[in-house]
Amino acid sequence: MDWWLLAGVPITSFIVALSGALMPGPLLTLTVGEAARRGFWAGPLIIVGHALLELALVLLILAGLGVWLHRPLVLGLVGVGGAAMMGWMGLGLLRSSRHSHLEFDPQGVSGLNPVVAGVLMSAANPYWLIWWLTIGLGYVMFSMKYGWLGVALFFVGHILADFAWYTLVSGAVAKGRRLISDRIYQGFLAGCGVFLFGFAGYFAVQGVKFLLNS
Repeated sequence: MDWWLLAGVPITSFIVALSGALMPGPLLTLTVGEAARRGFWAGPLIIVGHALLELALVLLILAGLGVWLHRPLVLGLVGVGGAAMMGWMGLGLLRSSRHSHLEFDPQGVSGLNPVVAGVLMSAANPYWLIWWLTIGLGYVMFSMKYGWLGVALFFVGHILADFAWYTLVSGAVAKGRRLISDRIYQGFLAGCGVFLFGFAGYFAVQGVKFLLNS
């Protein structure tokens, strides 16, 4: 087993997931609103719900696709599709890095239990499902080369990115002050955009190789 490649699974998974988490969306709005109303722990609890939904999806992917998951044609199509999605995300991040800023207005209060709200808000976001059907599926298939350990490391890296970012946002809102300047935030976006472009190239090359061998 290539242990150095295995060690890279959670690291790259963390960065790719962070790239998605950084972009403003329904989950960020919910986190800001709930943290303003409930305090710091609202953010981590929302991500617990988000993580439970994603864990269920990963298990469904493994259970339903295990029979034909390793076919070269499937691997190739998922690799190329994931590369296209990453490239599109990377371009969006680079564009956003020029003008984006974090909104810390206490909107989006749901009144639901934060864990339940995290599940519902994630499931209601079509972008979330598209991400998992392209990039997420490709990552699960790549991680399966190392068995359950690889999949577990992928999932841990992925979820840690969500916990890290949304806990930071929740803490900033609960304290009532901005801990992240617009310039730092824009720098994060640009760095993640460049990383996604590089990783998209890797996915594309691997996908083409599988397609040529199918």
